[in-house]
Amino acid sequence: MDYSVIDKYIDRLISETSPDRPVWNIENIKHGKPAGWNYIDGCMMTSLYAIYLQTGNKKYLDFVDGFVDYYVFEDGSIRGYELETYNVDNINEGRVLFDLYRETGKPKYKKAIELLYSQIKSQPRTASGNFWHKKIYPEQVWLDGLYMAQVFYTRYEAEFNGGANFGDIVGQFRSVYENMYDKQKRLYYHGWDSSKASFWCDKNGLSKSFWLRSVGWYTVGLIDAIGYMTDAVQRNELISIFSETVGGLEQYVDSDKHMLWQVIDQGGREGNYLETSGSAMIAYAMMKGARLGVVDKRFAAVGKAVFDGICKEYLTCTDGKLNLGGICLMAGLGPESNRRRDGTYEYYISEPVVENDAKGTGPFVMAYTEIKQL
Repeated sequence: MDYSVIDKYIDRLISETSPDRPVWNIENIKHGKPAGWNYIDGCMMTSLYAIYLQTGNKKYLDFVDGFVDYYVFEDGSIRGYELETYNVDNINEGRVLFDLYRETGKPKYKKAIELLYSQIKSQPRTASGNFWHKKIYPEQVWLDGLYMAQVFYTRYEAEFNGGANFGDIVGQFRSVYENMYDKQKRLYYHGWDSSKASFWCDKNGLSKSFWLRSVGWYTVGLIDAIGYMTDAVQRNELISIFSETVGGLEQYVDSDKHMLWQVIDQGGREGNYLETSGSAMIAYAMMKGARLGVVDKRFAAVGKAVFDGICKEYLTCTDGKLNLGGICLMAGLGPESNRRRDGTYEYYISEPVVENDAKGTGPFVMAYTEIKQL
């Protein structure tokens, strides 16, 4: 495939975006939400900064700086961010603040980092030590939360705190492996309610299905944390978990289309579909893991095949413009007032499938940065 078309696709997304109305945030546009700090934009900022590092083209850095600058005020407060919600999703966009602080020296970026770290320090926890996913989801751990919070946490510890809390970070990944991993299927359940009180959980507190994007977030969280972890012993434990995780996922890559299914272990079942965002995350994690030497080099080829599968299946051209389809718009568990989100197979295949949403385009661009390093 001619990968250069992806550069044009990225440039189109940038050209059509302003900080107060990012074209890739389909969820906000759909619900008429005002611009505010969120993990969806964070995915794109992280991937666009990675493109800048690879190409040296300052237009990408300038775009990311201009975008984030709009959200971060001089005192370090953040537009649309409320610490009191204790939502781990809102930590994710903070990853790029480390890069922008180093690149620009703007004091407000360091202040914003400290604000987000104050959430890390006070985030409610389960008895196992895991962060609650949100204040409105007491005692619940969702796989995506490990990506949202732990990568920022790892980076803060490595750069500003001498790794003092690396053990806490590894412990949270370990707890997920011990409590949410099905060793027969070699897959992780989307959610775990340690109180076993939620309507969506079984007697062990686990949700009912293996949702691709949640597993993708967790797997990316592992490899990105490994990339920042500087303590060899703690890093090796993460590597062991990561190796088991991608080894299990490999068997679920579709042998024909080379992607993974929305409900991972139900390939070919009526209503199920090959899903872009989670497939891109797995592709990225596999290629990065191989590049860092923490898993066998063959995973680079597996990851590349998944990426190429996405391009073949869902990268289309309409009226001269590229579009990336096959992206599940959203999915979650509960709350009590929304019992439709019950973690069943039927629920996961019922959510809207869209084009160009950053939950898919962000990981797709992340995976593209690994393609460029093969």
